[in-house]
Amino acid sequence: MTSSATPAIDYERIYSFRFQGVDQSEKDLVWRRIARWIHGAMGAPKSIIDPAAGSLEFLKFVPSAEKWGVDLMRPDAQALAAAQIKFVHGNIFDVELPAGHFDGAFMSNFLEHLHSPEQIFGLFKKLHAAMRPGGTIAVMGPNFKYCAKEYFDCADHRLILTEVSVAELLYAAGFTISRSIPRFLPYSFRSRFPKAAWLTDLYLNMPFVWPLFGRQFLMLAKK
Repeated sequence: MTSSATPAIDYERIYSFRFQGVDQSEKDLVWRRIARWIHGAMGAPKSIIDPAAGSLEFLKFVPSAEKWGVDLMRPDAQALAAAQIKFVHGNIFDVELPAGHFDGAFMSNFLEHLHSPEQIFGLFKKLHAAMRPGGTIAVMGPNFKYCAKEYFDCADHRLILTEVSVAELLYAAGFTISRSIPRFLPYSFRSRFPKAAWLTDLYLNMPFVWPLFGRQFLMLAKK
């Protein structure tokens, strides 16, 4: 007798296929600069949480004193210790977070993988409860307006999102929008984003070129 249960997707194999040929050292060069730029744009939070930390590409480099990461994947223990990250293994919707604790929250390329706007709203409400008054949440992700042709090339993309829809859900969850950047970074590391450290710094400090290359939004909102 065969089971009718839907099999779970092997995401590790999907990501290994998606990023084949992408040099991790080049990604780290870029993320080091992105993390520090976003940290400054957020007002330099001292305690920060990434609810979908993945391989720690943001948390490894953000200069916050206290850094929490949540994910179903198990990052390398040595990398966690080196970056002084408190890692919680689990689903962000199930793990328990301290109330009113963080003054920063950041997520990148996560919301489009969720199942519904209601699930995004629930995530934002949970992070709102875990943050201090005056804290800033930063949300980055592909903007469907500017990458529609490639958006569903990723097998795990489920939701269509833009900076406007994300702003509405943030506001509904109790946040106040402080900055909206519809076009911030290129779509992915398979794109032509400059990989050299000095070119990345140059790009981040030249916002007038973002509309030419940016296809991901960056939203900043305060509790």
